[in-house]
Amino acid sequence: MPRRVRPRSTLAENFRLAGQVLPWRLFLLIPFLLIFAIPAFLLGTGAGHRLLPNLTNFFYNLANATPTVVPTPMPPFPPLLPQPGAVAYTVQNADSCDEILAVRMHMVDASQIFSDAKPNTVQALNDALGQNCASLQPGEVLTLMPQYPLVALGGVILKVNALSPAQPIPTPLIPVQRQQQVGVDCSNGCLLTVRIANGVSVKLSVQTAVPVPVGAWIWAQATYPRKAIAGFDTYPYADPAASLNGATLRTCDLQINDTRDTNSTACDGLMPNTIDDDGGSWLFGVTGPGGLDHWNYHLKLPAGTQVLLWLSLDNHGNLVYRAGNPIYRYDRTLHLYVHV
Repeated sequence: MPRRVRPRSTLAENFRLAGQVLPWRLFLLIPFLLIFAIPAFLLGTGAGHRLLPNLTNFFYNLANATPTVVPTPMPPFPPLLPQPGAVAYTVQNADSCDEILAVRMHMVDASQIFSDAKPNTVQALNDALGQNCASLQPGEVLTLMPQYPLVALGGVILKVNALSPAQPIPTPLIPVQRQQQVGVDCSNGCLLTVRIANGVSVKLSVQTAVPVPVGAWIWAQATYPRKAIAGFDTYPYADPAASLNGATLRTCDLQINDTRDTNSTACDGLMPNTIDDDGGSWLFGVTGPGGLDHWNYHLKLPAGTQVLLWLSLDNHGNLVYRAGNPIYRYDRTLHLYVHV
């Protein structure tokens, strides 16, 4: 059977066939799409990218009940710094150093801290008292220092150095406006540079769940720098010659602006100390709105008075001042603390 050969279509026939399949009106629509539809699509896409995040932020902010951070008014700095010092005591008949320290200074563990088995510790005690405990005589005057003293401080936070890197925050798929950073996370510890008086700053070691912003006011009680004695790491007395300016202190009873951290390190957790055995702790401070007034001890003393007071340990592990507790003010003429 002879094979039929179909002749190839010419170019004109192809155009004619395309015209039958695609209506000529479609070709008129293409310029319209190029002029109007594509720009409208691009414009709508851009507007959608802006509108959707804005709507998301609107509803996010509407549902967010976090209160606005209000700056805390800062009190004035105290005119004087807390002053380390001693209390004078005149030896009575049959007195011993251990008894004097236990009764006058609430130092229950005196015989363990200053042990005859470690002669260097006894010698350090004699140096601090200004007399030889082995040969006390009635009428001799001793200078009794407070053991493992705390100091009450308030000041402005100048710098916050976190002791561990912050955890990275995942990037959301939809851009959401974040709240203003309210402070540094110091839950793993921070070293704060704090101005406590004009020209005087200290470094405070803190660990707190409260965010710590630069420029905030901090209240804290801290360990006062102790004198370094070779071979006597637990020497309990402050160094009268040490300056607070530039000192590094470990803190307890912490408050940032108006937020007190009820879970901050307890003062009896700052070792070494004898708070639990002694039933309290000695505290150096200065009266006034920028000092001890914050703790509401209700001390009837003029503002700016350098004081040493005994804080009692309550049943909840808090250090509190009770009426009748020993309180002394610093006499700058005698260079001693005298009873109020």
